[in-house]
Amino acid sequence: MNTMTLLRGGTVVTALGTRRADVLLRDGRIAAVGPSLAADGAEVVDATDRYVLPGGVDPHTHLDATFRGETTRDDFASGTAAALAGGTTTIVDFCIQPRGVGVSAALERWRERLVAHPPVCDVGAHFAVTDLAPSGVLEELASLPERGFPSFKTYMAYPGRSMLDDTDQARVLAVAAEHGATVLVHAEDGPAIERLIGEALSSGRTGLREHARTRPPATEADAIERIATLAGSAGAQLHVVHVSSALGVEAVAAARARGARVTAETCPQYLLLDEALLDGPPERAAAFVFTPPPRGAEDRARLWAGLADGTLDLVASDHCPFDLVGQKRTVDGGDFTTILNGAPGIEHRLVLLHEHGVRRGRLGLERWVELCATAPARRFGLGHRKGAIEVGLDADVVVFDPARRWTIRAAEQVSRVDHAVYEGMPVTGAVERVFLRGTEVVRDGRVVAAAGQGRFVLRERTAETA
Repeated sequence: MNTMTLLRGGTVVTALGTRRADVLLRDGRIAAVGPSLAADGAEVVDATDRYVLPGGVDPHTHLDATFRGETTRDDFASGTAAALAGGTTTIVDFCIQPRGVGVSAALERWRERLVAHPPVCDVGAHFAVTDLAPSGVLEELASLPERGFPSFKTYMAYPGRSMLDDTDQARVLAVAAEHGATVLVHAEDGPAIERLIGEALSSGRTGLREHARTRPPATEADAIERIATLAGSAGAQLHVVHVSSALGVEAVAAARARGARVTAETCPQYLLLDEALLDGPPERAAAFVFTPPPRGAEDRARLWAGLADGTLDLVASDHCPFDLVGQKRTVDGGDFTTILNGAPGIEHRLVLLHEHGVRRGRLGLERWVELCATAPARRFGLGHRKGAIEVGLDADVVVFDPARRWTIRAAEQVSRVDHAVYEGMPVTGAVERVFLRGTEVVRDGRVVAAAGQGRFVLRERTAETA
């Protein structure tokens, strides 16, 4: 097998700048970047009129994950193939602790699923803490950063299922601060939301729009403010996942102004989809039940501004794919609370940010790459290997055609899920080729990776500060 590939004549885009250059991939690493590189013995790929980008890093996915008795449609094989098709070469998935199960047992179950369906892109894991009751949980959490798992997730939503109360949140934050971990948080005020849900149901308001009305932006902002205060008291690094609202963005900014060490992400669904979609026919509107819910135009405008001004640090997919038919649709007589939460997105993150960010003047090319590759790699302990086109880093590289026009269709996607929340959306820009550690895994837009070509990657502690 040829271990050298020369990408010739492309426009190399990194978070630090854009320039015309060749890129030499050799033995799994980036060997050289510069003009008119020698090609002796290398396979030459003509990248003229193409962008050459670092492979995307998606730090928020749910593959082969079970919620309320249903398992997401993409396992680690199909989900990582979809990631590659969309220009993402590394994901960080969530190992969610089942209640009553210890840390090591939960990790072992997650690893078994990874082995059963071998990935075709690289995979890391955050540990999602839902229960401190099992013996030794805090002690085991303390050991995770040294074992390559330097990030924990907690939930402020879903009382009785995943939520930790403030006392337990503080205990996790203290362990994270002591051992150099980052705490990712799903920031919604769970008890307040449960009260609003109860009021809606008791008043006979059961339509899908109630999913948004019972999770108003204030429940997100209040939760961000509270967890940032707890993190500040503990001296912990905090990362707020899937910020969805203008109030949420302002809460992140206010927390930083107070000195909290907090970063934050949003997702394409919050940048592009409107809450009015929940008013459509229930058989289609169920696709737009995800948590937090879609918001209004003012929220979307503030999210885009937050990406541009740095209040929001990165864009993740929160890929959580349940079939519309058979999983998300309500049974007869059901209500908005019976629909599984989640939306697919792993395959379209890069192109959507190109279309609606770069092409529409909201983001520069460099910021696009930073949001989708460099910042998530750096934030989650992969910056020494991923997220940039620099000599010595893994040869994870995307050749992107910025001029190709196409339309997003579920029937044409790699993900196994039966729908696309962006169905029928026209976009310009397409992933043409992808290299994972120097080996071509996407050719002419088609995934050609060998089964199990991805690796499990251990991550380093980071010292990100706001």
